[in-house]
Amino acid sequence: MKHLALLRGINVSGHNMIKMDTLKTILENSGFQNVETYVQSGNVFVESEDENPQSVGFTIKQEIAKHLGFDVPVIVISKADLEKCLTNNPFFKEKGVDIKKLYVAFISKELNNTFLNELKISQFKPDEAFIDGNRIYMKLETGAGNTKLTQKYIEKKLNVTATSRNWNTVNKLIELF
Repeated sequence: MKHLALLRGINVSGHNMIKMDTLKTILENSGFQNVETYVQSGNVFVESEDENPQSVGFTIKQEIAKHLGFDVPVIVISKADLEKCLTNNPFFKEKGVDIKKLYVAFISKELNNTFLNELKISQFKPDEAFIDGNRIYMKLETGAGNTKLTQKYIEKKLNVTATSRNWNTVNKLIELF
């Protein structure tokens, strides 16, 4: 089964530097097949007989720790989950939405919309967010570098692991699946 592993916090500002060729070799040597990476920010396609996303993510996390010494959170998603991003993104209902401001935070567990209250999203205006299962769609009017609706904030408030991708990356990952 083909999985997409989203690694959080690698190759950012000189921290947790991992060359994609090195990562590919580590994962191939640990039993994954057809390992492919996309850009340097931790998007890795792997094939495995293991169909359990959490188990695949745990194995990848353990291999990175064992070989490189980094504690890297990993979220594994399926093609169907990634495709839901296209159909479920509420911001596409808005006329003329700027896709450069759209992001998706993939999170480690299923949440319902009542968790939006936990995020206290109104304090981040004009930025907006919407929870859909294990995804949080975000429209960051202030820009990713300026928003207070950060990955760290999401993780702390919701007690989850999260990793975000911009809309262009999401589209490219769907193409590559």
